[in-house]
Amino acid sequence: MRDIVVVGAGMAGLSAAETLRAEGYDGRLTLVGAERHLPYSRPPLSKHVLSGKEEPASTALRAEGHYDGLRLDLRIGRRATALDTTARTVTLDDAGKIHYDGLIIATGATPRRLPGTDHLAGVHVLRTLDDCGTLLTELTNGTPRVVVIGAGFIGSEVAASARSRGLDVTVVEAAETPLSRVLDPRIGAACAELHRDNGVGVHLGVGVTGLEGGPRVEAVRLADGTLIPADLVVIGVGVAPETAWLADSGLTIGDGIACDATCAAGPPGVYAAGDLASWPHPGFGRRLRLEHWTNAGEQAAAAARNLLAGPDAALPYAPVPYFWSDQYEVKIQLVGLAAPADTVAFVHGSPEERRFTAFIGHQGRLVGVLGMRSAAKVMRYRALVAEPTSWADALAAARG
Repeated sequence: MRDIVVVGAGMAGLSAAETLRAEGYDGRLTLVGAERHLPYSRPPLSKHVLSGKEEPASTALRAEGHYDGLRLDLRIGRRATALDTTARTVTLDDAGKIHYDGLIIATGATPRRLPGTDHLAGVHVLRTLDDCGTLLTELTNGTPRVVVIGAGFIGSEVAASARSRGLDVTVVEAAETPLSRVLDPRIGAACAELHRDNGVGVHLGVGVTGLEGGPRVEAVRLADGTLIPADLVVIGVGVAPETAWLADSGLTIGDGIACDATCAAGPPGVYAAGDLASWPHPGFGRRLRLEHWTNAGEQAAAAARNLLAGPDAALPYAPVPYFWSDQYEVKIQLVGLAAPADTVAFVHGSPEERRFTAFIGHQGRLVGVLGMRSAAKVMRYRALVAEPTSWADALAAARG
């Protein structure tokens, strides 16, 4: 194996490249990134950069000199457009082709947009450093009225950052509670109340039927007839795995790239990691696709080690997932999984206090621990999620 290509220059791509070198790979290593930036950290964009706590430059994952030590063939600002697993080549948007003996795909995900809104100025998504820069310019231009569509974690963090600047902010969520697909309604309701506690307007259980204005957005129209004035709209309705360029590759594409337990994507020498990798987690007994920063780095490192080891020596990837969100000086953390869940118990505090630790159970087992303002307690119980632990034993541990 003398030519390894990593497609995707985010946290996952960088972690893969660093792991390959750390494990002794000394051949040609190409890192392809669609953005014109060197790898940077995405979580601070919505959490800290938009609020003004950090500068955009602080998101860089490594100093520029670090990449010299990795001896990379850097293809920054180049987008992969096709994969030929027979010829073992990756085609770029400049029509160039790169041969590989081993390939790690880490192209991440793309924000979903509302149809028919591309023509309106003042309508944004937040995924990239450039998205953040454009949004930051508009947030700091006067006192715009901000409407965030979608009360997921990214939308909620954007709302919190905009509100910290003293702006008029409204959050609209089509579901009855935020994050209803992954969180118990009581926890979702606590997230909604956290917005209200900080002076943010919240509309739940009602969808958006359109945006008014032209050439710039002026209002958001809801399904119940409500018209919310808006100078700035941020769409936070989730992301889709960045797999369009793999349409003719022969890989199994569904909810991302279908991998085996070792992150192998099927064809010889092809692995996937990060937001677009779907794999069967041996510990939880189900297929997962995680859009978490920590998973991006850990899974890419595992994929890199397995690529070098070969299929006969590759090891299953079985992490304890971890996620966090910062909103209004409040930290929300999740260890393990939040869904599916058939049992939720608040073992410390309560949603009404906006301070709690909740155990999440499925089929008689503890599968996750979620906390609000409970960082130490959440991390204390991480080992229970990893073991695994029966629901009864988990409750006994909490009582102890």
